[in-house]
Amino acid sequence: MFFSIQDLERRKIHFDTTFAPGEIQFLEDNLRQSGALAVNGTAELLVDTLGEIRVRGRVSGQMETECNRCLDPTFYQVDSSFDAYYRSAETAPEDDEVRIDAGEAEIAFYEGEGVRLEDVLRDHILLQLPMQLICSEACKGICPHCGQNLNKGSCDCRREMVDERWSALKNL
Repeated sequence: MFFSIQDLERRKIHFDTTFAPGEIQFLEDNLRQSGALAVNGTAELLVDTLGEIRVRGRVSGQMETECNRCLDPTFYQVDSSFDAYYRSAETAPEDDEVRIDAGEAEIAFYEGEGVRLEDVLRDHILLQLPMQLICSEACKGICPHCGQNLNKGSCDCRREMVDERWSALKNL
């Protein structure tokens, strides 16, 4: 769904739509939708700004990824509201280093004639997911030697604790 500046100049746009799995491309290969994403909200052009667009609403759905510890599939429920501000990239400062205040840190930029809802949702969902994507707090991970998933059973690897600082002395 595309919100063009021309349409937003005439009126605020209300949306209530669903995105099927695969419609939104996430930047990570192992992150995908496991079901439909339902989203509703409004997009509007803010008055007295240079093409600043505000998109706000609510998104809910389920995401699937690999556990960072054991590599098994894990699911995360997304159900949150978002409030995003976008400015035209043409209004961005040309200097490499510019001081910004706290309010400007929350503003993203768009290129072209408007903003895609898919881009807004991608950014929001990526920020909502935890940094460590794990299936459970009790996940044991995989054995670093043989690759056995330790949640499904133990392995026969010897677990010798070696202090690497002394490894040079082994050859003497």
